[in-house]
Amino acid sequence: MDKLTSMNVFVHVAKAGSFAGGARDLDISRAMATKHIMQLESYLGTRLFNRTTRSLSLTEVGSEYLERCQQVLGDVEEMEAAVTHLQTEPRGVLKISAPPVIGSTHIARALAEFLKLHPDLTVDMYLQGSTGDLVDEGMDLAIHLGGLEDTSMVARKLASSMLVVCGSPEYLAKHGVPKRPEDLANHSCLVNWAIPPRNKWQFKGDDGYIVMNVSGRMQANAAHPIRLAAINDLGLVMLPTYIVGGDLEKGLLKRVLENYKMPPLDIYAVYPHRKYLSAKVRVFMDFLQEWLEHRVSKQG
Repeated sequence: MDKLTSMNVFVHVAKAGSFAGGARDLDISRAMATKHIMQLESYLGTRLFNRTTRSLSLTEVGSEYLERCQQVLGDVEEMEAAVTHLQTEPRGVLKISAPPVIGSTHIARALAEFLKLHPDLTVDMYLQGSTGDLVDEGMDLAIHLGGLEDTSMVARKLASSMLVVCGSPEYLAKHGVPKRPEDLANHSCLVNWAIPPRNKWQFKGDDGYIVMNVSGRMQANAAHPIRLAAINDLGLVMLPTYIVGGDLEKGLLKRVLENYKMPPLDIYAVYPHRKYLSAKVRVFMDFLQEWLEHRVSKQG
């Protein structure tokens, strides 16, 4: 059997935690997956997995071999990309992750249009709150909101969206309209944990930046729950205009603290450090950047 194929099977079995799961991910039979692992173990002269009737776990050697296999398979992928980097037509499977709200709206719509243009491409899309480990999860690309901390990844800024503070007319009539950031101490501030820094709202005035520690009756790791809470008179929110722009136009929410600017929410494409990008990733990032610039950056 081809050793690289066996290594790929080993990686999928290890990640899935079972022969059946790894085989299913690769669309091969369980028996074939088992045969690949047994051949690797025979070649290496050691066990890669501890097997029981109910569980499958990596041996110490298996854990180290898994890390090396991922490196080797990544190098092979990069080498193949280097050979074919002049390819301009995206093909194959594009695996992408994105935060739930922007992922299920703007990114999903962009992908739908992109797939119409490229019939040889399919997409696996995952909605999740954090970027995660792209290499370990097998992702080609992740959409990330806000500041970046993981220096092992490469990031490309795609767009920026204005952040605004707003509340419902009923809430503001009952609790008053804040005139300065300091007034937020007397308000229920509904916090979106997905926008860093958590529980801190930043404003820029004539004398520099003001950072307010805020809290309120509801917090969430996604925008829509607190957006709905604000519409239902439970407090103020700080959200991007691509989320609340329609609510502001309809009068469901009213913007406050308009004399203070907030740092924009930057939207990044994050991908594993590779010298050569596949056509599917490169072309989609170009497409998505133009898409977001016209539909997100210009909102506000």
